[in-house]
Amino acid sequence: MRFDPLDDRPGIRIFDPIETVRFELYTPVAVELEPVTTEGFYFPIDDAVEFRAAAVEIPKLVSTVVRRQDGQMIADATASEIQRFGDGDYLIELQSTPMKVYLTVSGSMRVVPGDESVTVKFGEARSVRVGARSFHEQPVGTVTVTDDVADVMDAVSLFGSALKTTSCERSFPTLRGYPPRIERGDSFAVSGDVAVPDTGVELVVPPEREQVYLASSLAYYLGAEVVAGRSPRLVAGDFEYSLDGPGGYEATVNRVLKQVFFLDCLTRTEGYYPVDLHERQQVEPSVDLDFAALYDAPLAAQVSEYLAVPFEVLEPHLLDWHLTTDIVPEAENVAALPHFAHELSLLRTPDNRDLKSPEPTMEEIDEFTRSAVAAGDFTRSATDLSRSTGDSDDWGDDEMFQLEPVETVEHAWVGDGYPINANKVTVESLHREATRTPPEESDIEVHVVCNDPRMAEENVVREFYGKRDFVNYDVSFHQKLTVAEFAGLLESSGDFLHYVGHVDEEGFRCRDGYLDAESLDSVGIEAFVLNACQSYEQGAILVEKGSRGGVVTLAEVVHSAATVVGRAMARLLNSGFTLRSALSIAKKEVEVAIEYVTLGAGGLTLCQGESGVPLKYQIQPDGDEYLVSQYSYLSPSYRLGSLTRSVVEGPNRYLSSGLIGTFRMTASELESFLDAELVPIEVAGKLRWSHDISLSEV
Repeated sequence: MRFDPLDDRPGIRIFDPIETVRFELYTPVAVELEPVTTEGFYFPIDDAVEFRAAAVEIPKLVSTVVRRQDGQMIADATASEIQRFGDGDYLIELQSTPMKVYLTVSGSMRVVPGDESVTVKFGEARSVRVGARSFHEQPVGTVTVTDDVADVMDAVSLFGSALKTTSCERSFPTLRGYPPRIERGDSFAVSGDVAVPDTGVELVVPPEREQVYLASSLAYYLGAEVVAGRSPRLVAGDFEYSLDGPGGYEATVNRVLKQVFFLDCLTRTEGYYPVDLHERQQVEPSVDLDFAALYDAPLAAQVSEYLAVPFEVLEPHLLDWHLTTDIVPEAENVAALPHFAHELSLLRTPDNRDLKSPEPTMEEIDEFTRSAVAAGDFTRSATDLSRSTGDSDDWGDDEMFQLEPVETVEHAWVGDGYPINANKVTVESLHREATRTPPEESDIEVHVVCNDPRMAEENVVREFYGKRDFVNYDVSFHQKLTVAEFAGLLESSGDFLHYVGHVDEEGFRCRDGYLDAESLDSVGIEAFVLNACQSYEQGAILVEKGSRGGVVTLAEVVHSAATVVGRAMARLLNSGFTLRSALSIAKKEVEVAIEYVTLGAGGLTLCQGESGVPLKYQIQPDGDEYLVSQYSYLSPSYRLGSLTRSVVEGPNRYLSSGLIGTFRMTASELESFLDAELVPIEVAGKLRWSHDISLSEV
């Protein structure tokens, strides 16, 4: 963590170089920062500084929790009224910030909410200490496995070593560390600080690769040992629960994960975070659970009580789960398990026999493309429109296919080929993501490249990158690059590339020829959007040679539609959405957009959302008022278990991921909301932005 005085006003900037995120605190006068130890903050932090000030202003109305020095919560100070606190030693926790931030101060104080900030006033200059902790996690060790399934079972049994607690508070994302990395080798071995918790929970599964892969997320979250057995079941002390319930083993394992995690989120409100949780209020009248007693119970006892509740009772109130991952159950894909367990992804294990031919869908794309070209549009390729999709019975590394649809917000794929409407993930990109090192510069370096003047309409994206508080951008614009110039750009360091132009079989079209990414020694660009025809092969090479991930196309793209998608992607990425979630929203803007997919680490972000959790809204008029539906999306800093507030004032918190709820607003309330923050708004099926629309357009 780095702490620096602000240049343009009194205050400090906190910079996390690992996640490339920033946060600011303001003071009445300029302050001098002194590094101090990390002791005395109760909760773990990475670094801390001290300064003297009569007040500290916390921007953006982030959630402000006042605690005693022993961690006990005194008040949620994010209210509309002033709150006063007498002499004492206080720990102030800031929530919905891009890193975990704490302040400690002694004496009396007032917490004064404003229209766009919260100010803590001390009455006189006091010594204030500020500590921060990055949300980034590294693997806690490495497990080497052979291709024997027994080794995989032993490796998955070690995933729980990354949990920072076995209490229900492990449902908070900051208390779930990254599981040990898995590598393949000649013998089983464990290195690093891998200490397995004794939770008293076992998952008994048939010793088959497919069954073990499916259990990975559940084993991680429960800190469970995975043991071989003919009849799949969960064992917690004297309690046993069949994992071969309605829908079969795969559906049951995922259902148990959702149920246990959800009820942990409700139980944890009895502990250090006694917030008014909307989901608990909805569920509590329908279940016979003593949450206060459950909070102090051991994990095995909690699980048995949770699973006694019929899933049908909870299902209407569950949060919208964020991610389903289809992983081909082959030995080379075992290294992906720690990542998706850490994500708490629902897991499925299809094989090539389950994949559907994409031909009907590709015919739809071709027909749309031909119609657009006939009407005067053009594609972002110099080749003709014909493209063979191959024989669906002969699955090669480059084939395109459709997966079974999912009910989650996002969808990922680990295996050969290119899935339509899912994030193709490679093991190499996941390893690279988990072991990232901090960049040297704090600015976010974005390159916008347009190699065809006919596509200049999309050049406006260079204005979208950087319209953010607390985020420093360095945006450069390049036109009609030569092969050598573009190669140098890709091999140099940079956070993001937004490419507008042509990609053909020979590579990226440049002013003097074509650049094939295979010719590059390495790639320094962290992430990218390649808004060109059939850019997936070049994008895959960029990921192979060093990029973390990007957005590519599987087929011909029509220029007008590509411009719409490109503009939407730029604004969404600038608002803190991940590659995966930004694309899922942007694709809805055009008639045919299934040709766009994410490669590599689709969960990466360009920057942090202004309000923490990325939010999208849907607005529709209802008489003299408006119905506002609020959707939240997860990100590396706000993973499953994070909390958010509703668009309307109130004490309730909501579990993030998917639809938060639909709220009624008056015209004046909606107008104030639209002016407050730049957020994506869906109106009449079209994506708009809050600062660009008026009530008359809703």
